[in-house]
Amino acid sequence: MSRPKPFFILPALLLALPGRAETPAPQAYPTQVLLSTQTTVLNEPIRYPETGPAKVQANIVTIAPGADSRFHTHPAPMFAYILEGEVTVDYGPAGTRTYGQGEALMEAMGQSHRGMNLGQVPVRILSVHMGAEGTANVELQDKPPAH
Repeated sequence: MSRPKPFFILPALLLALPGRAETPAPQAYPTQVLLSTQTTVLNEPIRYPETGPAKVQANIVTIAPGADSRFHTHPAPMFAYILEGEVTVDYGPAGTRTYGQGEALMEAMGQSHRGMNLGQVPVRILSVHMGAEGTANVELQDKPPAH
């Protein structure tokens, strides 16, 4: 039986030494982080309602070309992921922002806003509301915020 070559022994010794850098454990499946935040798009701290047991609701919202939503607020955190198209959100005095396909965001909670489809194709948005039983996902506003 031949003896191992010296250049094979050194890497093996280095791996056995204490204090070596740990290799992270492999994941069970590939993961792509879409969003990791503690604030909304308007830098409001994310806060969860305490009106009842936790409740998560996922929806796909579709806004037709040229259409918009009514002004509204979210009393509980809402994660949004733009599946298709481009949505422009009017945040009143906080200005407007445009989000396109593949973007993820935590929507504003306390600031009244509306989504507008200014494009030629439908906008499809995955919305995930993280609230509590007894807390609405959306509260409609009677009038737009003052600019």
